[in-house]
Amino acid sequence: MAKLLQAPPKFLPPEWHIANKTQYASAESQRSRSERLVAESQRLVDEIEKTTQKTQSDVNKKIEQRLDEIKFWKQELDDKLEQVVNETEVLLTFKTRLEKALESCKEPLFIAQECLLNRQRRVGIDLVHDEVERELIKEVEVLQGVMALLERTLEQTNEQIRLNRSAKYNLEMDLKDKFTALTIDNYCSNLTNNTPDIRYARNVVKVEGNSVSPEDWVDFSNVNVEKADKQRNNSLALRALIDRILSQTASDMRKQCETVNVAFKNRVKETKDAKNKLEIHLAKVMDEITSQEKNIAALKKAIIDKEGPAKVAHTRLETRTHRPNVELCRDMVQYRLISEVQEITNNIQRLTDTLAQAEVELKGLSRRQLSLEEEIQVKENTLYIDEVLCMQMRESISINNF
Repeated sequence: MAKLLQAPPKFLPPEWHIANKTQYASAESQRSRSERLVAESQRLVDEIEKTTQKTQSDVNKKIEQRLDEIKFWKQELDDKLEQVVNETEVLLTFKTRLEKALESCKEPLFIAQECLLNRQRRVGIDLVHDEVERELIKEVEVLQGVMALLERTLEQTNEQIRLNRSAKYNLEMDLKDKFTALTIDNYCSNLTNNTPDIRYARNVVKVEGNSVSPEDWVDFSNVNVEKADKQRNNSLALRALIDRILSQTASDMRKQCETVNVAFKNRVKETKDAKNKLEIHLAKVMDEITSQEKNIAALKKAIIDKEGPAKVAHTRLETRTHRPNVELCRDMVQYRLISEVQEITNNIQRLTDTLAQAEVELKGLSRRQLSLEEEIQVKENTLYIDEVLCMQMRESISINNF
């Protein structure tokens, strides 16, 4: 207990001075280290501030550059989209022209086929494979060929419209993404250190696995633009082709239609000429029939008229056989009477033969009359078919340029 209350030990003055110097040295050393740290901290703060400002400025610049790139490609896509949309609208009008042209072929084709069917109703020798029929068959072939060509072109046009719309869809999707990216980067560009809604986010310092390289990004839009350009150029070429086809087919159909009409006019004129000649011959045959009938009547009368002289000669000969005895003489009268009877008999035979020939000729003239009348009816039937049925029907044919 006595030891616990013992007074602390006392130091010597040198020890006191050494202890003070040690404290001075420690304090000075600590202060110096602190000053160096303060100075180093200020330098570090200044350096980091400059670095941060420089980095943020560089990021802002990069964002601005990125915004310019997005705006550039967005403008490119907008321009191509407008071109594709306009081209598709124009191509749709060309499609309508093709449809109208195709529809307009149906009536001429129907008329040409009806003309061929009507001309099958010609009869006799007029059922001939003439120039009109050849040109009508050619017209049907031309119209069917034109319709097949227009149908193929219409299918090609529908496919091109589909491709244009596909290119339009790709451009719209790309533009939609560009608009979203532009909105996001614009928002990022406007952010500052004093923006109220800035915050820390977790797990953002990484590269997304589905991200693409800048080169791929450019290539994607460039491919969409090139595809749109390609389809637009194809569409322009197709429109030029459609123009040529519509013009050429209309020209071909119009030319063939005129050729058929000329053939019809020539054939009608030829048939009318033939009918007129047949009617002239019929009139001549009718006159000849009248003349022959008169001739037959005259021949019959002449034969009847010879009965009197024949009877007289026969009576004389028979009466002279009753002369008595030597008076039954073969005198000149006897011989002349015999000669007269023979002459009259021969003449009657000649008249009879001539009458038979005349009656044969009359029958032949009658048959020819019937034949001519039938042939004239055939020509009238042909003229009705060609001039009334066919040519009047063809007047409604109208071939327009679409």
